[in-house]
Amino acid sequence: MTQDDVMELMQAAVMLAMKLALPVLIVAMIVGLVIAILQAATQIHEQTISFAPKAVAVGLTLFFLAPWMANECIEFVNLIFDKMAELPIT
Repeated sequence: MTQDDVMELMQAAVMLAMKLALPVLIVAMIVGLVIAILQAATQIHEQTISFAPKAVAVGLTLFFLAPWMANECIEFVNLIFDKMAELPIT
């Protein structure tokens, strides 16, 4: 396995991590922003109020995106196994 192959796998791993984390982070950020606007409008500044809606939103996002996330992980593992199969036996 050459250095280029290793770099390709590392780049694919980082891209997969970003691709899997981005939807969850965006949902958490949007829900947090909406809660912050509501807290500013009502002048209720309690830190724990924003936790429950964010937790529910992130949980629902993970629930609905779990099949896609699992499929992406399976494709990455298949890529790794394909690269391993190409290695010369010494």
